[in-house]
Amino acid sequence: MALPKQTQIEWVTTSCYGTLIDWEKGIGEAFAKQAAKDELTIDLDALLARFFEEQARIMAGAYELHAEVMRQAVGNVCEEIDWEIEPSRAQFLPDSVPYWLPFRESNAALDRIKTKYKVGLISNTDDPLLGLSRRHLRIELDLVVTSQQVRSYKPDNAHFREFARRIGSKKGWVHIGANYDTDVAPLLKMKVPVIWVNRKGEKLEGRKAPDATVKTFKEAAAKLGAK
Repeated sequence: MALPKQTQIEWVTTSCYGTLIDWEKGIGEAFAKQAAKDELTIDLDALLARFFEEQARIMAGAYELHAEVMRQAVGNVCEEIDWEIEPSRAQFLPDSVPYWLPFRESNAALDRIKTKYKVGLISNTDDPLLGLSRRHLRIELDLVVTSQQVRSYKPDNAHFREFARRIGSKKGWVHIGANYDTDVAPLLKMKVPVIWVNRKGEKLEGRKAPDATVKTFKEAAAKLGAK
């Protein structure tokens, strides 16, 4: 597939964390702050990699609110490195969400997209947590779908099916996402045009190519004529 003509696009959706909000930096800073309290030296990159793996594993099971998923993942990955984190203390990660900041280009690019299209947010989190992050975004969103609303986590396609149901069609819709597995792959199966914000320069390695690949959200906006 290829991106539709701009005149054929009505809706542009995006994921939040990793696409608009730099959650890796936010989560890393939250873990580093806790480690400093315990005077503990940690391999932060390795811990973050394990955290995201463990979070995905928990999300693949029975639905729980994202705040609880994060608390469980914190406890599990810290236990692996013999860092004892009491369950109540694991709340530090959900509590850090208000301090996760957008990437530098996010708001300016969103402003430009909003002048041309309706804008939706499709996010793997709870409504309250997303509300904290939305305070960092300048635009008024036209539609929001969260995991809490559909009681499911991407890469299951419940978010995307619900969005299509609400707008009445899959036509005229383009999605922008930074995570290949949770956003790009499901939408390619649904034949919805998708732009991959490949910030880390990942290789496809046999995976199906998206309709467009860019390095930043600003470049994604430009692909849609929102320069």
